[in-house]
Amino acid sequence: MDQRISFVTLAVRDLDASRAFYLDGLGWEAELDVPGEVLMIRVGELLVLSLWDRAAFEAEVGPIAVGEGVAPFALAHNVATKDEVDGVLETARAAGADPVHAPFEREWGGYSGYFGDPDGYRWEIAFNPGPIGQVVLP
Repeated sequence: MDQRISFVTLAVRDLDASRAFYLDGLGWEAELDVPGEVLMIRVGELLVLSLWDRAAFEAEVGPIAVGEGVAPFALAHNVATKDEVDGVLETARAAGADPVHAPFEREWGGYSGYFGDPDGYRWEIAFNPGPIGQVVLP
């Protein structure tokens, strides 16, 4: 098996709200848009973010665990400068994102903050000056 991820799929409660947030709010473009079912957005050369209607997700994958707190993972969008972190977080706030954590200097040498999308999925917006941070920049 090749060492890569092809799709990141998120089950969403309201596909129209997710469409408005990601396409209209963040300015991303759909690769595939099937109203009421799925919205797929190319987010990398070989990576697609798939926003799937929650009921359709459960029908194929199985019951979704429900409980307090946030999902135990975060998506990350790395940028080349601290100013870009601030700019992306502001764009997300203007699109209706929940500003979870304002950006600040991290102990590992970077600068990052978090927002929540319409379903509460956490996105880290980060400037990472280290070698691993440079690997993921376009």
